[in-house]
Amino acid sequence: MYRRAGLIAEAAPVPFVASVRYLAGPRDSTLVLISVSMPARALTFVRDGERYRAGYTVIADLRQAGTSRRRFEAAEIVRVTAYKETTRSDESIIFQHALVAAPGEYSMSLTLRDESGMRSSMSETAVTVPDLGAGELSSPIPAYTVTPRAARDSLLAYTASPRATAHFGRDTMITVYLEGYGPGAATELPIRATVRTVEGAIVWSALGQLPRRGAFYSGTLAIPAGRIGIGIGKLEVAREDTRDSSMTPLLVTFGDEIAIVSFEEMVSYLRYFTTPFRLQQLRELAPSERAAGWAKLMAETDPITSTPEHEGLREYFERIQQANERFREEGSPGWLSDRGMVFITLGEPDQVLEQTTGDLGQRGRLQGWEYRQHHVQLVFVDQTGFGRWRLTTSSEADFNSLVQRIRMR
Repeated sequence: MYRRAGLIAEAAPVPFVASVRYLAGPRDSTLVLISVSMPARALTFVRDGERYRAGYTVIADLRQAGTSRRRFEAAEIVRVTAYKETTRSDESIIFQHALVAAPGEYSMSLTLRDESGMRSSMSETAVTVPDLGAGELSSPIPAYTVTPRAARDSLLAYTASPRATAHFGRDTMITVYLEGYGPGAATELPIRATVRTVEGAIVWSALGQLPRRGAFYSGTLAIPAGRIGIGIGKLEVAREDTRDSSMTPLLVTFGDEIAIVSFEEMVSYLRYFTTPFRLQQLRELAPSERAAGWAKLMAETDPITSTPEHEGLREYFERIQQANERFREEGSPGWLSDRGMVFITLGEPDQVLEQTTGDLGQRGRLQGWEYRQHHVQLVFVDQTGFGRWRLTTSSEADFNSLVQRIRMR
């Protein structure tokens, strides 16, 4: 998902996501801002007294014609107080560094090394360092916190958001930092910000102003996450005076473990969450109407409306993750198997009974899941002996009938 959005991403052996952004630098140079995001569980932690410690190294090398032009190597230490912190899968560690480089075409290698685990991941990508002069805009920079700067020779004080990602239901706004360059007497620079879907449909657009601070204009934009919709959005910011524009991906997800690129994928993931009728209504919405339609569905299905989080959706995707781990079959993810479907819809059974023979007429192993609250036992059969469990015909009918009753409540 992050690669499709245009970010740098490696899944193994040390998973990380990274971004490269650009600001005007001293004289005719450019500041290259490199930020890296990783989950704590990507690193190998060791006991350090009453705490836990992990070491990692980040190496970036900008090359032209095989010659290194700019390079840095930074060794970092992460310390946490509880073992649970070492298993976090969210964006729990952020690294950022700034290089000064001349504008031009480069090949950049980025290496992340887990020092205790003796593992490393490396990504190679082509980068174009822009010449940011008068009339132009910097890269839009998603950030958690930022203090606008006022001079080309100063560093940006910020905490980067390398993944440029918001969690639906938790994050309402995405903060994006921007600079505009060139002389002028105006105290503000008019800009227009537009977010499009991957299909090109406009889902949000607004006029804004960047205030002048010292040698250029700089400030932040607040992008409403709920208007982007689930998946990848493209933010384009354009100056109203010169029409110069700059872009960045923005992503809205259900969580760090669920990668959803498109609206259609989002609807597909919800196949066990709500009725086919509601999902069809979402599919038929125009791109500009999807955010409102999604918000309506969330309001109608939220079990606890007094909290900002949709607890039902959180539990639903937690079950998808568990199903993928427990019920994976050859050539198919666990959440799409019969056992995954039942587990995600009804939860953990009260009792699981397994036998190698039975009186149902099928060959192979039988497995029965008992749900006492619903007064039903659902039987799966593995006719091949290779772990491909399927609901029996009668149990499939019982399951479908039970789901209809539950959704009518």
